[in-house]
Amino acid sequence: QVQLAESGGGLVEAGGSLRLSCTVSENIFNFNVMGWFRQAPGERELVATINVGGKTNYAESVKGRFTISRDGAKNTIDLQMNSLKPEDSAVYYCKAEILRQHYWGQGTQVTVTS
Repeated sequence: QVQLAESGGGLVEAGGSLRLSCTVSENIFNFNVMGWFRQAPGERELVATINVGGKTNYAESVKGRFTISRDGAKNTIDLQMNSLKPEDSAVYYCKAEILRQHYWGQGTQVTVTS
């Protein structure tokens, strides 16, 4: 069973930075796409993804502020979040996808105060 574990969430003031990390129980290159999603009250939305070839994709709301990266030696997917805004507050989830199988972590809370 694939396991994903997020870390790095917390409380930060607007304009600050946080770095989230997702540790995966398997080789991250086994997955077609990996990414970060978030959920405030409402639907879960895409934040950023990276595919096996290294191509990245970002939600418009985070472009230029967030950066997704990966470390194959550590089997981690990171999300560097800069210039945080109160509207970035949410539970952030890591996701791994292979073929039609989707795996999710438990989530980590990010709260940005104004």
